[in-house]
Amino acid sequence: MYKKMMVLLGICTVVSCNQVTEKKEQDQPIKEEQEKPQKTLAKFEPAEGEVLLFVGQELEAVGGLEKYNDGYLDHFDKPAGWTTYTNINPGEDSFGRVQQGLDGIYDTHDWGDNDYNVSMQLADEDYKDMALAIGLQFVNHEEKVADGTHDAYIHKLADFLLSLGRRPVFLRIAYEFDGDPWNHYDKESTKKAYIRMVKMLRERGVTNTAFVWQSTGFMSPNEGDLESWYPGDEYVDWLGFSFFNRWREQKMIEFARKKGKPVFIAEASPTITHPDFDKNTGNTKETQLSNPEQAEEAWNEWFVPFFKTIDDNADVIKAVHYINCHWDSHPMWFDNPTFKRVDARLQLSDTLSKRWISKVSDPKFIKSTPDLYDKLWKDKN
Repeated sequence: MYKKMMVLLGICTVVSCNQVTEKKEQDQPIKEEQEKPQKTLAKFEPAEGEVLLFVGQELEAVGGLEKYNDGYLDHFDKPAGWTTYTNINPGEDSFGRVQQGLDGIYDTHDWGDNDYNVSMQLADEDYKDMALAIGLQFVNHEEKVADGTHDAYIHKLADFLLSLGRRPVFLRIAYEFDGDPWNHYDKESTKKAYIRMVKMLRERGVTNTAFVWQSTGFMSPNEGDLESWYPGDEYVDWLGFSFFNRWREQKMIEFARKKGKPVFIAEASPTITHPDFDKNTGNTKETQLSNPEQAEEAWNEWFVPFFKTIDDNADVIKAVHYINCHWDSHPMWFDNPTFKRVDARLQLSDTLSKRWISKVSDPKFIKSTPDLYDKLWKDKN
C-alpha cells in the first residue's frame, strides 16, 4: 500500500511539474512580447500607421501664392509639406537655361519644368507650419561633388538649411540615382558624393534635415542592385522610390524592411501603362484629369493601387509626395513618353477631388498643424 501511494505521489508530482512548466512556456511569449523594445524611429519618422502628406513640385502645381494661385493649396487642405527641386551642376544646359548651381533656391528659375523659387514660398504665410522636401541632382557632376570641387555649393546649401531653423527638411540627394539613361550617374562617384555631402552638412551643424536615398523604383531589378548603390546605413535616414506606371516593379519596400528604414514615396503622379508599352520608352496612356473618363480610369488603375500600397505597408511607408503637375504644358516633358500626355492636377476633376479628400482625410495622413514641428522633432533628432 505504501509503495502504491509513493508511486501515485510521484505521478502527481510529475504531472504537476509538467503543468507548471507548460504554464511557464505559455506565459513566456506574452512576457517577451511585453518586454519587446519599440522600434527606434528615424529622423522625423511618424509612428506606424501614420503618413506624412507632401505635394509638389513647382510653383504652379503647389500654388498658394499671389501669382501662382490655382495649385493644390488653393483647393485642398494644407499638407504636411511640399517638394521643390534644385541642382549642383553649374554650366549645364537645361531646356535653354544654363544652370548656375542651387537654382530655384533664392530666385525664380525655370529650367524647362516651370518656375521654382523656394525662398518665395518660405516667405509666404500659406507655407507656414509645413515641412520641406528638396530633390537635389548633380547629373554629370557627381565626380566634382565627390572630390571636393563643388564644396562651395555644399556650404551654401548648408547655410540655407541652417536658416530654416526647426522647419523639418527631407533632402533627396541624387534622387533616382539609378535612373539611367536620363540621370546616367556613375555609381561609385555618386555614392562618394552622397557620403561627402552628408558628412559636410553634419559637420556644419545641420540637424533639421533627414537624408533620403531615392531609387526610381523600377530600374534596379533586385535588392542586390540596390545594395550596390547603397551609401551605408549611417548616411541614410529614409529610403525612397518613385510611384509611376511601373510601380509594380519596385523592390525598395522590402529592401527598407531589411534595413529597418522608413520609406518615402518621393514622387507619385497618375500614369497608366500604354497597351504598346516598351520598357525602352516607358510610354503611357493619355491621362487628362479634366476628362471624366480618363479621370475614372486613372482612379481605378493608379490611385486605388497607390492608396492600397500605402495601406498594405503601413510598417514602412511613412511619407508620400503627390505631384499635382500640368506635365504636358512644360517643355521638359513635351517629348517624354511617360508624361507628355499627362495633366495630373487634382482640382480639374470634381469626382476625383472628392475621392482624394475622402482618402487623405483619414487621420493617418499627417497634414499641416501649428504643432507639426513639435510632432516631428524628437529628443533623438
